[in-house]
Amino acid sequence: DEERLAVAHAFPMNPGWRVLLTDIGLQPANVLRRAMLPDDLFAREKAVLNTDEYFRLWRGVEEESGDPLVPLRLGSAISVEAFDPPIFAALCSPNLNTALARLSQYKRLIMPMRLHLEIGPDVTSLSLEWLDSSIEPPTSLISTELVFFVQLGRIATRSELRAREVQTPQLPPRANEYHEYFGVPLSEGPRPKLVFDAADAAQPLLTANEKMWEVFEPELRRRLSELSHEASAADRVRAALLELLPSGAASMESVAKRLGASTRTLQRRLKQEGQSYQ
Repeated sequence: DEERLAVAHAFPMNPGWRVLLTDIGLQPANVLRRAMLPDDLFAREKAVLNTDEYFRLWRGVEEESGDPLVPLRLGSAISVEAFDPPIFAALCSPNLNTALARLSQYKRLIMPMRLHLEIGPDVTSLSLEWLDSSIEPPTSLISTELVFFVQLGRIATRSELRAREVQTPQLPPRANEYHEYFGVPLSEGPRPKLVFDAADAAQPLLTANEKMWEVFEPELRRRLSELSHEASAADRVRAALLELLPSGAASMESVAKRLGASTRTLQRRLKQEGQSYQ
């Protein structure tokens, strides 16, 4: 059980880290040493990290930079050269709602995190949950993730996208400068959370490219299947719904087809877990 848990919480290391760290003036080798991680981690072809190692990497960034505003520096340095395939795929989306839905499904391929997305008539809300809640995440990581989703929208729309609400479990140092970035003051809440106005979340992305998404999707689905072979039926249904809902497809038949199962098999598996499709 412990071995399966470790595998389920491992994910590939993005080589784009070297680009991002260098762009903000940090030496990748120094960061790795502070994090007590292998010196050749970024050069390995199939390097993977678990949650503890990933959090240590972030603490290495904190210590090496010595800058409480490093999340804002990372946000301004984000470029397509440092993006993973799931993020490229999100940029291909027609609007921010669809991009966030795709990231909700595939975020686990690049980070030990689950995204919870709610698309309503007035607002779109995105909250962050770590897969391993037994380890406290670095404050800079939480702040960087919140900055990242806003910056992704700005890159894709070429507009000064603003959040309507930003929550975090612990306010970062110099919170007023984050206020300036997001356009609203940060407030404390149980989970990191971003809220966008519905009109902003539905705004067309200038990077939309459905043909490119069709190229990315099969490989992303294959990688997620490998990573999620131990996932529960309920988790897999939730992930499928997050991908299907923006297009208006929410029937059990649609989800079963997406998961490669019959509706009867899907119902049985959910029942075995004490869950229902509703």
